[in-house]
Amino acid sequence: MKSLIFIFRVLQGHMIRISEDPLSTAWVNGDPRRVAYPTDSQGYFCGQKGTPNENKSILFYFNLLTCTSPSVVVNLQCPTTQICVSKCPERFLTYMEIQFKYKNDSEYWTYYSQFCRTTFLKPAETLSQVLLDNDCPSAIYPSKPFLQRCFPDFSTKNGTLTVGNKTVFDDGSGKTRNAAELRRAANGINKALDARAIGVKVFEDYAMTWYWILIGLTIAMFLSWMFVMLLRFTAGLLFWIFTFGVIGIIAYGIWRCYLEYSRLQEQPSSRLNAYTIGIQTDISMYFRLKQTWFALMIILCLLELFIILMLIFLRNRIRISIALLKEGSKAIGYLPSTLIYPALTFFFLSVCISYWAVVALYLATSGAPIYKVIAPQGHCEHENKTCDPVGFNTTEIAKACPGAQCHFAFYGGKSLYHQYITTFQLLNLFVFLWLINFVIALGQCALAGAFASYYWALKKPDDIPPYPLFTAFGRAIRYHTGSLAFGSLILAIIQMFRLILEYLDKRLQEAQSNISKFLKCCLRCCFWCLEKAVKFLNRNAYVMMAIYGKNFCKSARDAFNLLMRNILKIAVMDRVTDFVLILGKILVAGCIGVLAFLLFTERLPVIIEGPTSLNYYWVPLLTVIIGSYIIAHGFFSVYAMCIETIFICFLEDLERNDGSAEKPYYMSQSLMKIMNKRNAETKKQ
Repeated sequence: MKSLIFIFRVLQGHMIRISEDPLSTAWVNGDPRRVAYPTDSQGYFCGQKGTPNENKSILFYFNLLTCTSPSVVVNLQCPTTQICVSKCPERFLTYMEIQFKYKNDSEYWTYYSQFCRTTFLKPAETLSQVLLDNDCPSAIYPSKPFLQRCFPDFSTKNGTLTVGNKTVFDDGSGKTRNAAELRRAANGINKALDARAIGVKVFEDYAMTWYWILIGLTIAMFLSWMFVMLLRFTAGLLFWIFTFGVIGIIAYGIWRCYLEYSRLQEQPSSRLNAYTIGIQTDISMYFRLKQTWFALMIILCLLELFIILMLIFLRNRIRISIALLKEGSKAIGYLPSTLIYPALTFFFLSVCISYWAVVALYLATSGAPIYKVIAPQGHCEHENKTCDPVGFNTTEIAKACPGAQCHFAFYGGKSLYHQYITTFQLLNLFVFLWLINFVIALGQCALAGAFASYYWALKKPDDIPPYPLFTAFGRAIRYHTGSLAFGSLILAIIQMFRLILEYLDKRLQEAQSNISKFLKCCLRCCFWCLEKAVKFLNRNAYVMMAIYGKNFCKSARDAFNLLMRNILKIAVMDRVTDFVLILGKILVAGCIGVLAFLLFTERLPVIIEGPTSLNYYWVPLLTVIIGSYIIAHGFFSVYAMCIETIFICFLEDLERNDGSAEKPYYMSQSLMKIMNKRNAETKKQ
């Protein structure tokens, strides 16, 4: 919050001179009701209390057929008059019909006039005058409210699309239209209508399965905890099973390539080669050549040899990595409160996201109604210019562009503040990225402090200080806020550049040359790599901050130097850790997914009776799988931070201690055994 106000103050003092604070002005001028309520052509809300439209909560379009105009794409606004009504029309009527029927029954005009912009005692004006003044629609159709707007009541009868049980109707200007034309005009809306029907079914499925979903997520939480706890026993087994599985698969590939090569060698077509058949679009043609299988066999043999040599020469580093994985599992066993911290991070992130969304909403809705010229035919030199709806039909624009209308477009203004709303939105987005990265950094620093206190306890668990996570969190808030904010700022700047690059790519996609596309790809790749590198360096800098209490720059320098001195250990450690964590997430999400699939498809009636008659069984199934994966990710993110902290502490322990009584090693006995190290007391014994 303070950083946001600070940035706005700087902008106020150095870029623009605004009498009020921009954030305060947004809160004063912004009105979220402009998003919640539909707005008519005059810029008034439908259904707003205390206004003439209080009892008129639905928006009605005079001529929905004009929504196929090209101006809809440009202005995102249907070029027809829009008014607020209390209910949607329920029958077919045209203005010309009303003029004849009114003479016999005034009820027709009473019903029709509620869809007019102004009140008339009788339909005395001609149709051309009514259309020119935009007082009444030329025709009304049976409609239903959806999202507080009136849309045609489409239905299918014997495979034919109808509107109010009619396939054709009069549009009020003497032309006969069919339901398909009206459907095309409201095509996007009808997709939304279809989505509503699907949404109702999805809601029904959630109503029937919500408790099963909660049970599945609870089981996923328990499995994630069990997986982390059992890694002290199974880390090595999982790694070696995977490694030998890869070696076996590659060996099978070599054998398969040799069989195919031998089979093709005996065939008459074995003399064919790549030069003979030339360049082929059908890739399968190349698999009919013995040279292809021979080349694949050589590649797989080299890959197999490379993996075996890596395992031989890096066996000690792999043993260290597996021992650190087991040590991380022990650390979490002694500090179980760390597994709850992701919930606190989720709460902080929710607050940041909510704050950003509210500020963005108030900024977007601050201002006065702006009206623009809209031409139904899309051919007018004044189109998209600002206008005044009062007396628009008597202006030169109306004479130069027959049929043009002055409609509400958006909320804005010409003041200095309104000119910089886009700038404020960008600042709001930047501060949002900054806050998000700060919350994540705070969690990493707090967890690193807790796990560092575990590692640097000489006698575990007796020497572990009480409430290590709470103490580390308080220490990070009190002493390292500035350092965390600085590290988050660097990352936020890089992410902001990436977002701007993506935005420009979307806006200029059609106007790009091959060179610009190549440069864009290079920039995207560079910024992606830079972001990953900064995230990795920041994490290790936060660990060094938690250990020594230095500022960000010194901690980042020390962490970088330490990592560069042990680059090979880091490479092996990262790969082993990534494999175990990915395998754990897949195992948790996969086990819960299989159980949920059997339950929601009613394939476990003997064991347990699950929900029946689901519309889309895959909806709760995907919810359970994705939720289980997110829960597993939350648990394993704590475990990953634990491993990274213990690894940094392990490297520091090796460099600054020698096992003497004055400088004893703090690592576990299993790590000492692998490293062939012993403390002085152990040596005496």
